[in-house]
Amino acid sequence: MQWTPEAEDALKKVPFFVRKKVRARVEDEARNHGKPQVTLAEVKATQKRFLSGMQSEVKGYQLDTCFGPSGCPNAVASSQGLVERIEILLKESDFLGFLKSKGIRDLKFHHEFRVTVADCPNACSQPQIKDIGIIGAQKPAMTGEACTACEACVETCREGAISLDADLPAPVIDMRRCLACGQCIPVCPSGTLAPGAAGYRMQLGGKLGRHPQLARELPGIYNADTVLDIMTACIEIYKAGSERGERFGQILKPEDFDGLAERFKDRAL
Repeated sequence: MQWTPEAEDALKKVPFFVRKKVRARVEDEARNHGKPQVTLAEVKATQKRFLSGMQSEVKGYQLDTCFGPSGCPNAVASSQGLVERIEILLKESDFLGFLKSKGIRDLKFHHEFRVTVADCPNACSQPQIKDIGIIGAQKPAMTGEACTACEACVETCREGAISLDADLPAPVIDMRRCLACGQCIPVCPSGTLAPGAAGYRMQLGGKLGRHPQLARELPGIYNADTVLDIMTACIEIYKAGSERGERFGQILKPEDFDGLAERFKDRAL
């Protein structure tokens, strides 16, 4: 549906984590009232109803995804099945009931536990600032096929993680720089590079607000089953430490993070 410039400007003032939901609500209400386009009046009317009824909209968690499933060319993981399993886990965890049990009378969206899934390291869904961020990953592997030194992989890698050495038969990959985006694999004409370990990176404890912090990344790449097990462990830590609906990043202590890293290190791919 078409939006007027004034309506678009008003939408930009809405917090980004509910902006998509607000846009959809505004458009639905405009259609229901037979409006051919969204104007500032529709935005204000919907916003007023939305804010007054916010508590009824709160479900205790937020699950966001990027545009990967709709055909993003950068996607290195197909997360649709994982997202469905995560949704089930979050529903079964009953975050809403938990928050209410803490005596929070005026529940708002910032009380919700936030999880996001990105299908590539471009991370459009902003996993670095969510309670749990999940990022699709694809490491390159060497096949043994002779490298032609065409430098296609070197030119493709935006991290500068790949170099060629005339004395070596294959590219040299600095895994400390590699983000496991998988972009170097399809451009290799000789087949020297092939898909290696594939799964998900996990980032924990990101948040915005008065005291923002970026999430910390667990070392390694994990399959879908391990991702869900790590999430379950994180939810247990969250519920054990939450008193007023704090962000997970406020609750997750360094020793908790180290414990998770140690607990799941043998399941990293």
